[in-house]
Amino acid sequence: MADSAGVNASTGKPLTDWQHTEQSLRKVLETPIGRRVMRRDFGSKIFDFIDAKMTAANILGIYAAAAEAIEAWEPRFRAYRASVSAASADGALELTLYGLYFPRGHLGDYSIVEDASMRVLLNS
Repeated sequence: MADSAGVNASTGKPLTDWQHTEQSLRKVLETPIGRRVMRRDFGSKIFDFIDAKMTAANILGIYAAAAEAIEAWEPRFRAYRASVSAASADGALELTLYGLYFPRGHLGDYSIVEDASMRVLLNS
């Protein structure tokens, strides 16, 4: 039995466990704060850095914004490392996250843990 379940936002097909968590993480990281009408505080501050120069300070800001958003909105994942895999002049940014996946974290149960990683493509 799946620890978590949901629906694929694109296809409408069922998603479970890590795939559901990955979709949730993408939704959190790809949503600028203030975009959701009934939940203005949902999302991340990553878009504050997308069009900025890729200096060490701004890259650190991207990592911090991602970590803050994940901590606030996705209890099934804890990032322990991140890297900007690619950045383009048109404002696209690829962020790779490495962390711990807690299949039952949304229930407050952190007894089961797995390593997990994912890539997220962010466009301005």
